[in-house]
Amino acid sequence: MSETVTLELPDDLAQKVRRFSAAHQRRLEDVVVDWIGRAVEEPGVESLSDDELLTLCDSRLDDDQQNELSQLLALQGAGELSVSDQQRLDELMGIYRKGLVTKARAWRTAVARGLRPPLNEHAA
Repeated sequence: MSETVTLELPDDLAQKVRRFSAAHQRRLEDVVVDWIGRAVEEPGVESLSDDELLTLCDSRLDDDQQNELSQLLALQGAGELSVSDQQRLDELMGIYRKGLVTKARAWRTAVARGLRPPLNEHAA
């Protein structure tokens, strides 16, 4: 079952959705539904406890995923990636990118809470 909802999007957001949907050859409505679904399923890092937030700041791909990703990237560099390998590489890169975005949000929140120093202080 579904429900019809009419949304008024700000012009800049509507343009971003249009560009994204055109680039991925998807209906604008499907893109918006996917984005809303992700936002609901992935609670904001701001709602995490301090301990959960710090755990997320320190998270990384597990060793098996990291090894598989490294092997697939090596195959890609050698031009020996099969279609199924490319699909798995795309999947792992999606997990990796999503993790980076989430980790960046976690760091920003941890810094705002005073749990971690800003990253630029580590470079000194």
